[in-house]
Amino acid sequence: MYFKEFIAFVREQGVVGLAVGFILGGSTQKVVSALVNDIISPVIGLLLPHAESLAEKKFTAGAAEILWGDFLKVLIDFLIVTAVVYYGVKVLHATQFDRKKQEP
Repeated sequence: MYFKEFIAFVREQGVVGLAVGFILGGSTQKVVSALVNDIISPVIGLLLPHAESLAEKKFTAGAAEILWGDFLKVLIDFLIVTAVVYYGVKVLHATQFDRKKQEP
C-alpha cells in the first residue's frame, strides 16, 4: 500500500525529473570546470605576464595575498554554468513544465 502511494508521489511531484536535473547539473558543472581550469585559465594566463594560469594571479597587500585570478576563474565558471542552464531552459521550454493546466 505504501509503495503505491510512493509511486504516485514520484509521478505527481516530478521527482524523477528533479533527480535527472541534479545529475545533469553536476555533470555540466564538471565539464565547465574542466573547460575553465584546463583551457580558458591557461590561455588567459599566457596573455598576462608572470603567471602560467589565471588562478596564479594575485597581489600582496601587507601580509595578505589577494587571489584575484582565482576569483576571476570562479566567476567565469559561474557565468558559463549560468548561461548553460538559462539557454537549456529556454531551448527545452522547461518553464512550461511546472505550470498546471488551467481548467475552463
